[in-house]
Amino acid sequence: MRLTLFFLFLSCAISSGQITDVKKFDFTKADSIALAHKGKSLGNLPVLTHELTADLTTDVEKFRAIFTWVCTNIENDYQSYLRTRKERNKIRKDREGFLQWNNRFTPKVFEKLVSERKTACTGYAYLINEMANLAGFQSKIINGYGRTPTLLLDLDDPPNHSWNAIKLDGQWYLCDATWSAGKVMLDDVGPRFEPDYNDVYFLPDPNLFIKNHYPLEKELSLLEEVPTLNEFMEGPVLYVEAFSYGVIPTVPQKMRLEAIRKENIGFELEVPGNFEVENLRLTLNNGGRDFEVQPKITTLAAKKVLLEYAFERTGLFDTHIKVGDNIIATYVIRVRRK
Repeated sequence: MRLTLFFLFLSCAISSGQITDVKKFDFTKADSIALAHKGKSLGNLPVLTHELTADLTTDVEKFRAIFTWVCTNIENDYQSYLRTRKERNKIRKDREGFLQWNNRFTPKVFEKLVSERKTACTGYAYLINEMANLAGFQSKIINGYGRTPTLLLDLDDPPNHSWNAIKLDGQWYLCDATWSAGKVMLDDVGPRFEPDYNDVYFLPDPNLFIKNHYPLEKELSLLEEVPTLNEFMEGPVLYVEAFSYGVIPTVPQKMRLEAIRKENIGFELEVPGNFEVENLRLTLNNGGRDFEVQPKITTLAAKKVLLEYAFERTGLFDTHIKVGDNIIATYVIRVRRK
């Protein structure tokens, strides 16, 4: 009973957290400390965590040094991911069983992480959690679904990803060290990890994060209104550049749409206050050929923009919303005559 009450208290505390803009912080010192400790052993985590955080004053900077170190020192192991996915698939319909299995399995992943400095998402999340706790922060491993442009999901799929919630200066944030560390390349050579540190998944806006991260425990989304799992899986494909620009596609909520030829279809976006809306573009792909079109752009409110476009011909179109040359989201639109 006491454990249950504690979990309920923790869940309520997490769900009511208010997110502060962290972009005001200068992380130069924190990142420099992380770089100076590159290659340090995981054999003594308390010492490593102390060395990363001792010379920093704010909670956010201390956690930044931990996050940057993990992302730039641990290799994403695709074979570990495949083994984890196989085990997860066995119990995909048993939510409680999955959570119990994950709690038992994660420390085993950490043993390999220490010896080989490589892991799947479970190991990244566990390491972030352990080092955050050692630094004096409250943290939680989150299990759920991660959706990428090359990995679309349906309701029969098992949970496939893990990330973290972290409490800093009395407020809860989200982060994903796995996706910030780099990417796994699948080509003729075979699966290989390509390091490419990108901090866009360091304490991102939860309203954007929910577009490609869906937690099994909904309160860990940090949102008051959480979409259903089906709504999450039917949403538009989101790219990492959406996080770089801070652009959130809000309407339409589904990726697959129908439109009438020569009638406007609209796309609503939430954008940062200093965003230059004239950089928005649409690129259409039909039959393997890309061509760029310029939509009508209307500012609806201080941070809301509407893109409108009328298709000239019928067919099936991959419709990419772009900022400059970078795709941020994709819809698939079937255009018919009437």
